[in-house]
Amino acid sequence: MSTLAGKQIVAGICGGIAAYKAAHIVSKLAQAGAEVRVIMTRAARQFVTPMTFETLSHHKVLTDLWEEPLAHVELAYWADLFVLMPATYDIVGKLAHGIADDLMTTTLAATRAPVLVIPAMESQMYTNLIFQENKEKLSGLGYRFLEPEVGHLASGREGIGRFPSEERILQAIEEIFAEGALLQGRRVLVTAGPTREMLDPMRCITNKSSGKMGYALAEQARNFGAEKVCLITGPTQLPPPAGVECIRVESAAEMKEAVLERFAQYDLILMAAAVADWRPKKVFSQKLKKSGARELTIVLEKTPDILSELGKRKKKNQILVGFAAETEDVLAHAREKLKEKNLDVVVANDITAPGAGPEVETNIVTLLYRDGKSETLPCLPKREVAKEILRRVAQLQNP
Repeated sequence: MSTLAGKQIVAGICGGIAAYKAAHIVSKLAQAGAEVRVIMTRAARQFVTPMTFETLSHHKVLTDLWEEPLAHVELAYWADLFVLMPATYDIVGKLAHGIADDLMTTTLAATRAPVLVIPAMESQMYTNLIFQENKEKLSGLGYRFLEPEVGHLASGREGIGRFPSEERILQAIEEIFAEGALLQGRRVLVTAGPTREMLDPMRCITNKSSGKMGYALAEQARNFGAEKVCLITGPTQLPPPAGVECIRVESAAEMKEAVLERFAQYDLILMAAAVADWRPKKVFSQKLKKSGARELTIVLEKTPDILSELGKRKKKNQILVGFAAETEDVLAHAREKLKEKNLDVVVANDITAPGAGPEVETNIVTLLYRDGKSETLPCLPKREVAKEILRRVAQLQNP
């Protein structure tokens, strides 16, 4: 854990029974050479005394917003990382709705350091849809969540909500520091979502892409310390990730124009959008009526091949990543795409496989590289898939 030496970490201790376990984490961080400052909520002091954390951190524990009126500002600037543990239903709800009414929440509101949120609570509270919506909202804003474990809970019941193991927490903290420099100084362009190819003012040709994979890539690129992240997205219901430039387009032609306008400015390009291959050759200015007709023939024409164009324009200092969503001969089609479009990596997935595809929260992908190597990842949440893709792509260098 030498990577933690000299790191400045604020530990925010909340009012859950697992607060006593947080004391072990503070102790381990201090032993690893990190400088740890502790904030405790009023509820946290019902479980563990401030003296415990003062002894372990070798610093005074802060508890009151008015004791040192500028402490929240100073700590916000001082911190390299904020670890919130055990994160309660209450604190997550406050953060998600912008409530800052004590020392903990005002410091979190002011900091721009990464925030690691470690929930621990009863299963019924953790799986509550309100909590899950708040968690999803905060994740989109850049907060990192470490999932609780399944096990014996304070109520005596078994279920999800148990405070994670010491090993998992320390590993997550080390990973945040390591990941924060993975894309440092690099500029990342991501495409996401479907396109719409209009037939008339009401009807269009589109696809089932939700945009979740592309949005997750943009979020993680931001978390990995990219100098700039630009997300060019087709129509989706997803909120734009905080700290990411978001360009909204509708058609394949609009996406091509937006991508080509910016392509030369970026080092890493991840083309995750599901761009339509075909569009109506004629677009009607008025809504088509049935008019008693039993059939309607629509003539389609090809849309521009954005990825091929980028492959032709790609410079030596650029990494170009394509995505291949297939239903048969997945790897064969992906290898063909890799070669024909001059890609550095293609991320292939079988959209018919359980746990994969556009409308689920997980994905199963295989990465194929220019040198012939391939690597299949297990079924993971799309945010985790995005992490794994970026960890590997960040190491690539064009000759």
